Amino acid sequence: MSFIVNQNDRLTVHVEDLTHDGSGVAKVEGYPLFIPGALPGEEVEVKVGKTLKNYGFAHLLNVTKPSLDRIEPPCHVFWECGGCQLQHLSYEAQLIQKQKQVRDVIDRIAKLPDVPVHPVKGMEDPWRYRNKSQIPFSERDGKVVSGFYKSRTHHIVDTDVCIIQSEEADELMSTLKHEMHALGLEAYNEKTHRGMLRHLIVRKGKATGEIMVVLVTLKKKFPQKDAVVQLIKRVVPEVTSIMQNVNGEKTNVIFGNETIPLYGKSFIIDTIGDIKFEISARSFYQVNPAQTEVLYRQALDYAQLTGDEVVIDAYCGIGTISLFLAEKAKEVYGVEIVPQAIEDAKRNAELNGMTNAYFEAGAAEEVIPKWYAEGKRFDVLVVDPPRKGCDEKLLQTILEYKPKRVVYVSCNPGTLARDLRILEDGGYRTKEVQPVDMFPQSSHVECVSLLQRQTL
Repeated sequence: MSFIVNQNDRLTVHVEDLTHDGSGVAKVEGYPLFIPGALPGEEVEVKVGKTLKNYGFAHLLNVTKPSLDRIEPPCHVFWECGGCQLQHLSYEAQLIQKQKQVRDVIDRIAKLPDVPVHPVKGMEDPWRYRNKSQIPFSERDGKVVSGFYKSRTHHIVDTDVCIIQSEEADELMSTLKHEMHALGLEAYNEKTHRGMLRHLIVRKGKATGEIMVVLVTLKKKFPQKDAVVQLIKRVVPEVTSIMQNVNGEKTNVIFGNETIPLYGKSFIIDTIGDIKFEISARSFYQVNPAQTEVLYRQALDYAQLTGDEVVIDAYCGIGTISLFLAEKAKEVYGVEIVPQAIEDAKRNAELNGMTNAYFEAGAAEEVIPKWYAEGKRFDVLVVDPPRKGCDEKLLQTILEYKPKRVVYVSCNPGTLARDLRILEDGGYRTKEVQPVDMFPQSSHVECVSLLQRQTL
């Protein structure tokens, strides 16, 4: 097969766009090349790497004409680490690119060029925003390393600092790494499936200041646990919870099934707005609480609640959006396939004294028809699915029972656009889309969309 470009070719190209993962896009006689580190509007020198039939990949060698929006990344391991993709792009330009990313898929996939996609709601200070850090540990050349994975690998980029996570996570990551051998604690080796400490998890209640530390270990027997607990308490005196999670499997999944309290409570409390949430070691909880409130208030605004509505929250998790809605709705019914999350949601409703929020474990496409069969009727449906988007059966359930409004919260613009097209074809009209920047310095963007049932 003859390609327009070939592996190891050196080319000078003009960058036209960014991909959803933050790579620059240049075209050579219509053939797209994806170039990590390149920015729109730049002229760059590249070396072609892998070439496929319809596109290829290239390595950035030199930026001959830089973008006016290019800046020096403040993180010293940015070019190696896969945690962030856009630190070399000014924050104002990041927001513009994210709006463009959403606009493109709404036009191309949803085929809705007339639907407004508003400017992205960003942060005043787009640093140190993460309330949860998951830090892998390993051994390399007799030395403990910790940090974050290089993009598309399990190679740990060793660092003592991450400027999008909390200072407490930095302190613990660095201190534990440098004192592990003195404690007689060995880091885990993925290849040999030996060693003790696999991951350090740090969760911080941004509003309350409460901190949870989780040590993910290969084995339950943990002879050094008392010494490690004392180290954590010395480094972070305000820690309120220290847990051990046991994962003995040869897997890339972080958590195992058993979690053991080592110190303090088995949960921390945080608040979004004036609603409290109890967060355990394995609870799903949005990692950017400041922007989570922006996201949820947008969803609440689109729900247009007057106090008389009955609302479904599909994919409700631990009840975060549900309880926001319950403040303004007559009743809220949350459904989630993970039973433990439903137990957390019920506990959070009780914690906030909310008696109009009800939760049930199961698949939304099975539970919602059951509710209708029981005589319940709903005015608004809110969905916040995983990155793969809504289950096809759930979309058909929405089209069958036809709530007046659908508020779609999405972490993946591509699957959002796909699902909007299905709902549009089924009789809904997309009124507007509001992107929210939950993950500054990364290529990810969340959206809230309002759909209205079409009336004849």
